[in-house]
Amino acid sequence: MLEERGHRRGAANESSRLDGLLTEAVTGAGAHIGAAYLLDEGGQVLQMAAVTGLPAPIARAWSRVRTGDPIPIAVAVREQRLIWITGREQLAREFPEAALTLPYHFAAALSPVCADGRVCGGIMMLWPAGRTRELTERQHAVIERACDEIGRLINGSLRAGRPVTAGPLPRILPPRPPDQADPRLVALDCLNRLPEGHCALNTDGHVTLLSAPAADLFGRSPTDLIGERLWDALPWLRDPTFQDAYRAAIVGRETTDVTTRAPGGRALSFRMFPGPSGVTLRITAAMDVHASGGRPPRVIAVHEMLRLAAALARAVTAQEVIDLVADHVMPVYDVQALAILTSVGGRKRVAASRGFSRRAVEEFDGRPEVGPTPSGGDRPAFFSTWEELHEASPDALRSDGMCAWAFLPLITSGRPIGSCVLAYDRPRSFGTDERATLTALAGLIAQAFERARLYDVKHQLAQCLQARLLPHTLPRVTGLEVAARYVPATPGMDIGGDFYDLIRLGDDMAAAVIGDVQGHDVTAAALMGQVRTAVRAHATAGADPGEVLAHTNRLLTELSPDRFTSCLYVCLDLAAHTVHLASAGHPPPVLGRPDGPGEVADTTPGLLLGVDPEATYATTPLPMPPGSVLLLYTDGLIEEPGVDLGDSMAALAARFRPEPGLPLHGLADALTDPAAIEQRPDDIAVLLLRNSCEPG
Repeated sequence: MLEERGHRRGAANESSRLDGLLTEAVTGAGAHIGAAYLLDEGGQVLQMAAVTGLPAPIARAWSRVRTGDPIPIAVAVREQRLIWITGREQLAREFPEAALTLPYHFAAALSPVCADGRVCGGIMMLWPAGRTRELTERQHAVIERACDEIGRLINGSLRAGRPVTAGPLPRILPPRPPDQADPRLVALDCLNRLPEGHCALNTDGHVTLLSAPAADLFGRSPTDLIGERLWDALPWLRDPTFQDAYRAAIVGRETTDVTTRAPGGRALSFRMFPGPSGVTLRITAAMDVHASGGRPPRVIAVHEMLRLAAALARAVTAQEVIDLVADHVMPVYDVQALAILTSVGGRKRVAASRGFSRRAVEEFDGRPEVGPTPSGGDRPAFFSTWEELHEASPDALRSDGMCAWAFLPLITSGRPIGSCVLAYDRPRSFGTDERATLTALAGLIAQAFERARLYDVKHQLAQCLQARLLPHTLPRVTGLEVAARYVPATPGMDIGGDFYDLIRLGDDMAAAVIGDVQGHDVTAAALMGQVRTAVRAHATAGADPGEVLAHTNRLLTELSPDRFTSCLYVCLDLAAHTVHLASAGHPPPVLGRPDGPGEVADTTPGLLLGVDPEATYATTPLPMPPGSVLLLYTDGLIEEPGVDLGDSMAALAARFRPEPGLPLHGLADALTDPAAIEQRPDDIAVLLLRNSCEPG
């Protein structure tokens, strides 16, 4: 017991030393925020152990970071290098996801911490943006010394058997040791003489000082508020506008202003002055409130960008990408037109657009890339007037009378893949916040556009494979009339693995096969071709239906053990008016006779192909009188939500009445009529076989 207590006490001492080293480094470097991260045992997650100067809600949001994330601290640790970020624009350009979740003005240094030659964590420090463009030699030295000392601490604690660890939540440290003297009473007496209200909050939002005029404006007693988090005691201050202004003051160390409305309709204006220990609020009664009718553009942009990021993750075409961006961005920034541009063979191409006239798109599409272009390079370009754009790029076109432009390069994996153009119908001055948010937007667009391009290429390849692997013509067999149809799934769905084939085995012998490969991708399309090839090879070698499926099954379990295929193989003896069939988990065929309704054929289905290499398949005989029609199909023809599959097969057989004089192509068209199969979730393949041989 004593040993365990000593162990816990030692671990607590190590954590306390870590906290002291972090606080000392932040003070020595002149930063206003600092955090220490520790790498977990698996080396996959960075956990924030301690933080100073950052409110607990923001700290908790960044308390666990995966080392593979495109987040500055993760990259610094992963690549074992110091990362210096001068401000919001650079953050938006290099780390768009982080810029959208922390849309404030600050500079940052992020450095890995190593122990005994291996990385074990990292530290983060923040300064107000614009105070310094580069780290000074002294700041570099402070950061290096802090990383070395924390690394030695971690290494020593490991050797002593009491490793420094991060708790479930980071420790929130005071920015500096509290002063011994308490000047609050003196300060409060001074503040009470002023007409406006004043309120002091610590970095976590708790009220540490409240003047009498402020309490009057809030309509609450000071004793109700002191020690409480301001927006917990006054829930109307949870308004996103107020919260964003407070976070901007804390994180960016910038003076912020916000106006909001208290219960009863009273408008209050807040000016927030940040400092090392928190924020001081100056509160006055406002003549009017703009926040009641809408949020400031920057707040709207932040919230819209977060929603846009989630929506873009589902976009699968370039036009979907541009439509989503247009819906979220055009109303916020008064954009009149957008376009995504790419380059093919030295010529510009419009991959997608919204708001530009057809004439404008046609004028631009296919233009050669000559001379400097505003969308070239890896940095965004903003032009407030046509004169600015023309001076920078004399060959630029002015389309649809636009007057201002933002050219956002789309870069993924360090290489440009195109650009996004935003056009405005009047001159526009691009502010710092707007430039940074649009730069971050470019990162999201680039990732979504690249995904859409890859999806489109993969989808086209799969469709091409599927089209080439399905037979374009079926062989002629004396005494056998044939018709086939293939119907892709509902537009917008992935391609399927449905297939069919007809194999001529002799003058009056033929084999037919139909099946459905699991999956809706290139692998399914390729596997479909392998199944057809295997079936053909074994059928022409003279194997009976059960053997054909058994041989094909063994091949599939070797080629693709994680993909399964349903298959129905039929061997037709036209002279004997019989068929022999074998099924690998496929829907049974329907036999239609001229003198009555169709009937579902009796089969003995075996396992799906690819499940068990030792599976066997029974061969079942079936009479096929002259004039009768055998319908082979995939489950897309009969599957309906909420309807039992057996009932669907019975309904298909009941309505399957092939007329003797009706060509099979007409019957195939009727079975696959768009009105009958509207919005089916799967592909449909249909193969019709009529025995037209008369008895010998």
